Amino acid sequence: MALVRKGSRRIAVDGISYRWRVRGRATYGRGLAWCPLAYAVEQDETSGTTLVVTTNQPHPSNWFGIPARAVLPAEVAATIRTARAKGWTPEKPGIPFRLDQSEGFIPAD
Repeated sequence: MALVRKGSRRIAVDGISYRWRVRGRATYGRGLAWCPLAYAVEQDETSGTTLVVTTNQPHPSNWFGIPARAVLPAEVAATIRTARAKGWTPEKPGIPFRLDQSEGFIPAD
């Protein structure tokens, strides 16, 4: 699974280049704030394993106007380091590596 280049951002972490992307339009569950925001990361210029990070906040485009903050590059860098420490190997092909950081997320009723 390759990350779409359009709308993705580059980030360098520990000398390695990555691309990350937040889906622009909320899915149904994220639009209703039932599910937290997620974003994808992959190593730039390789077709390896994608990292899927689930955050503890709602999607900024949720349909109820529930306040959400932007995903910052510093947070992305920290999650990349955490995922690498937990065994994510972005240079090797495989199924997406999921990093769940949704503790504390409260879904909308």
